[in-house]
Amino acid sequence: MRWGTATALLGIASTVALGPTTPAAAGPPPVSWTADLRQGEASGIVLADGVARIDPSSAFVAVAEGAPAGAPAQPTGLLTFPARRLAVATDHVAVAVTGEVPADATATVDVRGRRGTGGWTEWIPATPERDGPVVLLPTASAEVQARLVLSGDPAAGPTVRDVTLTARPAPPGRAESDGRAHALSYRVFATREGLVGRKTANGHVIGDRDHFVALPSRRSLSPRGRSDYSVKVCAPTGRCAFAPVWDVGPWNTRDDYWNPGRHRQQWGDLPQGLPQAQAAHQTGYNGGKDQYDRRVANPAGIDLGDGVFWDALGLRNNSWVDVEYLWTGKESLATVEADTDVRAAPDAAAHVVGLAAGRASVPVQCVQDQWLRIGRNMYVEASAVPHPPAAGPCPPTPTP
Repeated sequence: MRWGTATALLGIASTVALGPTTPAAAGPPPVSWTADLRQGEASGIVLADGVARIDPSSAFVAVAEGAPAGAPAQPTGLLTFPARRLAVATDHVAVAVTGEVPADATATVDVRGRRGTGGWTEWIPATPERDGPVVLLPTASAEVQARLVLSGDPAAGPTVRDVTLTARPAPPGRAESDGRAHALSYRVFATREGLVGRKTANGHVIGDRDHFVALPSRRSLSPRGRSDYSVKVCAPTGRCAFAPVWDVGPWNTRDDYWNPGRHRQQWGDLPQGLPQAQAAHQTGYNGGKDQYDRRVANPAGIDLGDGVFWDALGLRNNSWVDVEYLWTGKESLATVEADTDVRAAPDAAAHVVGLAAGRASVPVQCVQDQWLRIGRNMYVEASAVPHPPAAGPCPPTPTP
């Protein structure tokens, strides 16, 4: 399953105003910079003569299992800019985009900030305000990153020449407002993605028996080859998998259902943890249709790459699974270098209970000999994690 447009047009402007400002003596002034389009990591976007436009040969188009042929979905591309360090932390980033955007196309900007724990907030789409599009971050961040999102008919536009961002210093004492000790976890219906040889939303080419997942919102989409957003998926087989989020789907592209309604990008009247596709399929919510007006054929809230589905979890059919959205917690996460078995005890002879995919993030709870505990009765060899966070020794295992 793939993705298409994800936000409404915010408007195109050559300048941006931040509204009334406080006197200079009250604190540092806002900081503005222009993103260098040439330095962005392009996925479905091509640059020509300093102008960014959708690449018709590599743009992403939403596809959903069971959707009718010709269902409406727009090609979409991303241009992710390098992260930027700021002298003063910000929680308010104003956005200005210069270009030409037809009425049926969009040119928007997402921004995220580095958390105090080292991970990233989710990508937050800029929303219209009186003085122009603005991103309000959930925490004050001294490092921010932006990405340009283009959706529409590649033959007609949109085209973008310039992206300018302005960071306003966060108020003194501004702290993270939604931090959790443990990651959110929900039971959702999982489907197999397939689509070997196609590209995911972040530009990854899907390989045979690949290890990644898709969630129906680009807010949690990791850049290509990275594990900024990863999940732990546990199946009725008793096996669990840790895998990065590299695609957007199934069905919707604006359904960050793990977030509370007040923060959810769309369908905020649904209970937290309930995917819109599940509500549409089971109770006829939204007339039984997704955001593209397609009849929802299954209640899927996550797509699994074939390797996660078949090999890591041992599934043969679509199934209900328990998912932990690891970036939503405060546990220290570390990146697994290559696919590695998860064992039930810190012993190479212990029973294999799952898989940690290469480039996935895992929560490092403690260290025991040459093993890292990443969950209850779940261990990986320390050598599989090149840069583990500082962690204390595991408590002694009780003797039966």
